[in-house]
Amino acid sequence: MNNPRSASPSVSLATSDLLDNQRQSSYGEFSRLEKKMGGRRMTFHSKSMPRGSMFLDRETTRKSLDKRFDLFRTMSGKLERQISNLRGKPIDRSLHDHEEEITESLTADRFFDALPGPELETLKEKEKIVLPEDKTWPFLLRFPITSYGMCLGVSSHAIMWKTLATTDAEKFLHVTQVVNHFLWWISLILLVAVSITYLFKTIFFFEAVRREFRHPIRVNFFFAPLISVLFLALGIPHSITTSSLPSMLWYFLMAPILFLEMKIYGQWMSGGQRRLSKVANPTNHLSIVGNFVGALLGASMGLKEGPMFFFSIGLAYYMVLFVTLYQRLPTNETLPKELHPVFFLFVAAPAVASMAWTKISASFDLGSRLAYFASLFLCFSLVVRINFFRGFKFSLAWWAYTFPMTAVATATIKYSGEVTGVATQILSVLLSGAATLTVIGVLVMTVVHAFVKCDLFPNDVAIAISAEQPKQKKWFKQLKVLDLEDNQIDVEAPPLLNA
Repeated sequence: MNNPRSASPSVSLATSDLLDNQRQSSYGEFSRLEKKMGGRRMTFHSKSMPRGSMFLDRETTRKSLDKRFDLFRTMSGKLERQISNLRGKPIDRSLHDHEEEITESLTADRFFDALPGPELETLKEKEKIVLPEDKTWPFLLRFPITSYGMCLGVSSHAIMWKTLATTDAEKFLHVTQVVNHFLWWISLILLVAVSITYLFKTIFFFEAVRREFRHPIRVNFFFAPLISVLFLALGIPHSITTSSLPSMLWYFLMAPILFLEMKIYGQWMSGGQRRLSKVANPTNHLSIVGNFVGALLGASMGLKEGPMFFFSIGLAYYMVLFVTLYQRLPTNETLPKELHPVFFLFVAAPAVASMAWTKISASFDLGSRLAYFASLFLCFSLVVRINFFRGFKFSLAWWAYTFPMTAVATATIKYSGEVTGVATQILSVLLSGAATLTVIGVLVMTVVHAFVKCDLFPNDVAIAISAEQPKQKKWFKQLKVLDLEDNQIDVEAPPLLNA
């Protein structure tokens, strides 16, 4: 066999000879052209490729796509301007002004103007977003705070199975704490995974997180990670720890809940753009449930005043929210079908409140029964409306079924331990089975849509609205509605038509 190293010099010589021949032939052609032109010397100038060249389109498109999301990235815009200043390059003022427009604080009225309906999730026809509509956004931008609903559903389910295994009235089921142990670890892993993902979103796309916090509806989901940790503390298996958790953990968890409640409840009461009558939505129950879950955990640790404090806050604002949601004005729009599952959040607060008061008073007394029966009736009144909860595609909103169903099932188990009988035992088994099937079904659907269909996290247009309203023509602003009751609308013609 020939040695490739020994053959390489001959190959290089042949290549150099070929290049020399090409140069000579090219030089000969140029000489003949100069003779035809009367001996005038020819000069060749290089020309840049046009912007539409096939060789530059791919690179240019890639760079433009990379920069579309820079204004939502945490430090990219600032670093780019600093580097440009150091290099002495001029700054594009239009891009700088556009960045200031995007990072401008969005008001609640702007969300209501750009996003129709009480859910504030879809975009109006004439509105435009600041991110590309025809491309799939980075995953972190599409990962919403509502993803913590999965953690609420699974972690609360671990508490239900722990209650089943430790309640004397349910001993005939022979439930061991293995299920609780398994679900608790699944809940912990899920919470860590969701928290790490959202932490990365906060680091790399802080503007998106800031917009979610400014969103009148999604701000309620910022209670979800704290409530999930409270659920993990309540559902911790006895095999991990047999003693009660330190009380300092309770103060550490309830402090951020208290500060967040002071901000949101203050906005509800003081009026303005975020008054309760304007932002009332079933998801507001998440800001109420945290009080009852915290009271339940604190009473389980042996605390007295702290749990009673949060229980009082939750009870007062739950009554205000309950009445506000029931007395919505006729002109207010109803929730779309895709968000009908959030109506089950009506069940969660009284169910958890009954268990919290049971721990505080050390008995399932009259107060506990009042809250429990209210949650049970609300649950049945929603379950019988089957057509109300069918006919819409799957989304993360379906996890709103899981936590309330699990809460009312756990409260029923507690009630069966106080009022032992065949009816209460059957009811606890039925509700526990329904809650388990609900969690399993929603979990399977989540896995299918996340990893098989890959449509669980679409582009989140709710956080990409512009800070300014779309410009309207002057003659369009002259439209005057004189009588809405009689549907009589007078339109003043544009100036050009009056001429």
